[in-house]
Amino acid sequence: MTYSPGIASAFNKTKNRSKHLSPQSGMCSVCTDDCVGTCEIGLAATLGAKTVYPTTTGTNQVGSEKDYPIDYSHFNINGRVFGAVGTGETYEEATIFNVKLERIIGKEHPVKMTMPILLPALIKLNWEDYFAGAAMAGICCVIGEDARTKDPNLVMEDGKVKEFPAVEKMQDAFKKYYRGYGQIALQCNVEDDMIGVPEVAIQKHGVEAIEFKFGQSAKGTQPANRLNSIEEAYQKKAQGYMVHPDPDDPKVIKAYEKGVCPNFYKYSRLPLWDETYLNKRINELRKLGLKNVYFKMACYDDRDVERVLRMASDIGVDMVTFDGAGGGSGYSPNKMMNEWGQPTIILEKTVCNVVKLLKDENKWIPGITMTGGIVSEDQVFKVLAYGNNDITTVGICRGAMAAAMTGKTVGEMVANGNVPAHLKEYGNTVEEIYGDLADLRSYYGKKANNFPTGAIGVFSYLNKIAFGLRHFAALNRKFDINYLDRSDLIPLTREANILLDGKWLKY
Repeated sequence: MTYSPGIASAFNKTKNRSKHLSPQSGMCSVCTDDCVGTCEIGLAATLGAKTVYPTTTGTNQVGSEKDYPIDYSHFNINGRVFGAVGTGETYEEATIFNVKLERIIGKEHPVKMTMPILLPALIKLNWEDYFAGAAMAGICCVIGEDARTKDPNLVMEDGKVKEFPAVEKMQDAFKKYYRGYGQIALQCNVEDDMIGVPEVAIQKHGVEAIEFKFGQSAKGTQPANRLNSIEEAYQKKAQGYMVHPDPDDPKVIKAYEKGVCPNFYKYSRLPLWDETYLNKRINELRKLGLKNVYFKMACYDDRDVERVLRMASDIGVDMVTFDGAGGGSGYSPNKMMNEWGQPTIILEKTVCNVVKLLKDENKWIPGITMTGGIVSEDQVFKVLAYGNNDITTVGICRGAMAAAMTGKTVGEMVANGNVPAHLKEYGNTVEEIYGDLADLRSYYGKKANNFPTGAIGVFSYLNKIAFGLRHFAALNRKFDINYLDRSDLIPLTREANILLDGKWLKY
């Protein structure tokens, strides 16, 4: 059997003509000479290198299609019927409503969160409601890399950013609804760092937290975007990007004039940061007023995972997010999205092993977020339980953005008197259909009735995650998620039992 998807994908709207496939290659078992090329091979025959990346990006988000042989579904959740850990053993106290979900991150500047959820870096689609919903829910969120490219008023001089006013709008999407919980951070990749985005963001626009990006889930390398003209190549080079080939190279100019110049690509640099550079850099930014530092790491080699965690510990980083294979939301190479890196559950085991080493050495342990294909409360519970209280929060990106988009779309339809058929049984108005508005009013008063429905959608989705998580915790008679551990998981397969070190089969 094969675990990989074939050569037909939603990434590029490709399909096989035949239902009979060759399992190893994914090709139709009979490939005919009259085929117009509906599969990935056919698309590559016309579009070429462009098909390394999804052709369906833009107003969409894309995620891995690979069915991994091990994931969190290989565990069921345990249950208990005696006792009450974390609360009084009375009927009044031992309820789902008393399950404590709060988390705190931060070494010098603590940040409180209402639940163990973080919305990972994003600056596409309905980002305004994505950030606003995070604030309403009382959790942390992150503005995605290259955010400066979304700013029409960006000012650069001599290769450095001088003005980046749009970052205030991005922060305000969160701060407008801030209620004492959570934080919004700005992610910076190599380009952002090189051209001075952190300094401008901190000193001119009040950014308090920055996330340094080493890599994420399906995007093990930075993207390469094909440019349409030499003029666009000049523009991207002026913005600080690497452009290949160099449009200022005399040989390239001559080739372009002759009509024999190859395609231009904008390429984002791979991170080559080390301990010496980041320690110096972060100390500089702290002196400018930076309060909290995050790292974003992906499912790389075990030694890289350990090195990043040790670096974070030594520098005093507040949170490190580890993004496992099986997730994805943005512009990542198709095959990398499916075929690269440690699946999230395997990455979590790696991270937990490193945390144990650091604890044995009495090292500072940053807050740790695990993300990568997580969308529901059962998955959140399993991540936390497997983490043995070493995992602080769980990242939910695609699910939260889906809620932001759906919440907004449905709200617009309701406002136009066109209630979706599957929701008509619940009512005809926003107040009737959006069931958790009452909870929002309890925090913000009646003005919550006028909140954007996309943000209400994110809040409601996260509220559902929290409510479901409380049920699973109470099922195990644990009324504080700090008590969750691997005994709360039941392995369903041999592989899952190995991940529990074979401890389940002990009787």
